[in-house]
Amino acid sequence: MKGIKKSLTEEYLYLDFSHQMEGCIFPLHTSVTLFLLSYCDCKIFKVGLVLTKESTDISLKNVVPQDVEIQIISKQELPAIVQNCCLPAVVEKPDNFCRAGLAVVLRHIIQKSYEADPSKKEILELLGFKKTCLKACAEVSQWTRLCELTIPLAIENFLKESSDQHPTIPAEILQLERKLSEPVRVHNDDKLRRQKLKQQKAAGVGPAHAKSKVLRQETSEELDSSSKSLELQVAFSKLAVYEEPATTNREPSHIRKAKVSDLPPLEHVFAEGLYFTLADIVLLPCIHHFLAIICKKLSEKLIEFPLLAAWYQRIQEVPRVKTAASQCGIQFLHLPELLTTLKEQDANLSEVPGVEEQNDTSFLGGPRPTMTKLMEKGIEVMFSPHPCPTWTIDWNSLPAAVSPKEGKMSSDRALRKQQQLNNLVYVVTSQAKPGDRIVDFCSGGGHVGIVLAHMLPSCQVTLIENKELSLIRAKKRSDELGLSNIWFIQANMEYFTGMFNIGVALHACGVATDMVIEHCIKTRAAFVTCPCCYGFIQNTSKFNFPKSEQFKKTLSYKEHMILCRFADQTAVQLPAQRRLIGKQCMCLVDLDRARAAEERGYSVQVISMEPESCSPKNNMIVGVPI
Repeated sequence: MKGIKKSLTEEYLYLDFSHQMEGCIFPLHTSVTLFLLSYCDCKIFKVGLVLTKESTDISLKNVVPQDVEIQIISKQELPAIVQNCCLPAVVEKPDNFCRAGLAVVLRHIIQKSYEADPSKKEILELLGFKKTCLKACAEVSQWTRLCELTIPLAIENFLKESSDQHPTIPAEILQLERKLSEPVRVHNDDKLRRQKLKQQKAAGVGPAHAKSKVLRQETSEELDSSSKSLELQVAFSKLAVYEEPATTNREPSHIRKAKVSDLPPLEHVFAEGLYFTLADIVLLPCIHHFLAIICKKLSEKLIEFPLLAAWYQRIQEVPRVKTAASQCGIQFLHLPELLTTLKEQDANLSEVPGVEEQNDTSFLGGPRPTMTKLMEKGIEVMFSPHPCPTWTIDWNSLPAAVSPKEGKMSSDRALRKQQQLNNLVYVVTSQAKPGDRIVDFCSGGGHVGIVLAHMLPSCQVTLIENKELSLIRAKKRSDELGLSNIWFIQANMEYFTGMFNIGVALHACGVATDMVIEHCIKTRAAFVTCPCCYGFIQNTSKFNFPKSEQFKKTLSYKEHMILCRFADQTAVQLPAQRRLIGKQCMCLVDLDRARAAEERGYSVQVISMEPESCSPKNNMIVGVPI
């Protein structure tokens, strides 16, 4: 039985392989993943390098950790579920549960490495405070986007241009240098900043002088060899706290009473702040190759990146980093010591392009003026009729594991969830044809997808969700039902690249609804979405609001945001009149989404779910390509 169990949980890691250059495998996502495997000394995955183009000269000597089992395969040899995803990807046997995208895969490698050897707590600490490092998706987190997407891509483009005499410095590198200059925020920063103030006063050093130089590099021999993790050792060595004897005495009065505004800021030791995290792992191969080109062709530019150079040198002192790097073909550079004054640094960073503030002098506050402007342009709150308001799933005839009552929720909430599902499932089942592929985006615990997979056995249903525990619960329910037409993909939705016929999303938060609609439009798939969290809607790298030409001509961004904020005021405990205004604002926000889809060749309806009491967020946006 143990052998059977082991084979069922065997995991395969698939990585893109396009080419090698100066001892590095490209794309950089692959180099980053191999570097983490080496750093974690992880041997539990079977690794497949997937050729992105025909290559006859493949030498993996000195660029792949020796203990990692590697197999060269073609795209056609990938499991079907992986062929629908961007790499890197990890798939469990049997091939119906996949994790895709760099951040998700790296976090999974860390978790599995720790589970294989719980004594390696420093591995788990790579996930940072509350295990949230690179957890937020790139669409909503600028930091995840910078580390996971824009810096690796920018460095790859920079390396391609390096054949030129003067390749352009990527804006993303300037952005990272600026990030390293920002004060560090940690959960106990007030205490640490007071300790730093005490240390500065004892040394007779003022804050301005303290910030005029890049921190000198501490070698591993200089670090205290106490039981503290290396992250804390480096942080405290910087603050000179570890040199003081441990004491329970209170800080001096002048330190305790110092105003917060007078406390010195904490400076970066590593990419996210004081502690070595997954973000440093991701950035190291990228920054190494950037600095290699800078030193070779643009050495005069090195002085513009003192903080990045200091970080690059400091990270080499983390235990196992040098060993892991050498196994992956990274030979660290010897950089000159760089010093820069704060004034010079600020002058360099001021050249980094920022986000322009949107000023709108014509803005009028409150929902009523905004709604009046829309009415004057002929845009009014208007719902399409519900196609079958009384239809319901016969829940009593279904296996128990199909019902949301099997989830961890109260009976009242489970009833409302059933009512929500009645609406979405009716629309989907009335559109679906045998052989269709249906994707449940932001699937959570699989309430929608599992019902659809059970009721439409001739269709393939894919659940896509970023939260691992939710998807594991969904798979457990599916296994109990013996469903064979269902896939589970833990990924941000942009890493799903497969073709499908219908996309569905129940209460996708904020701009996630817009991402679902966009994904469906690009695939020319029908969509059935129930939006949520209107108050979280904001302009992103992919979306600007309002979305439709009709709304853009009438409303400014700020006026549209007013609608979004009031659209969230539909909770049952609010006064009836306030809920009515909230419902009207919901409709207008969704009408903008509908008009935008219509402009791209869709027939779209905004429908109110029945009964409306099933949820305060009870709109459905139903779109069908014309």
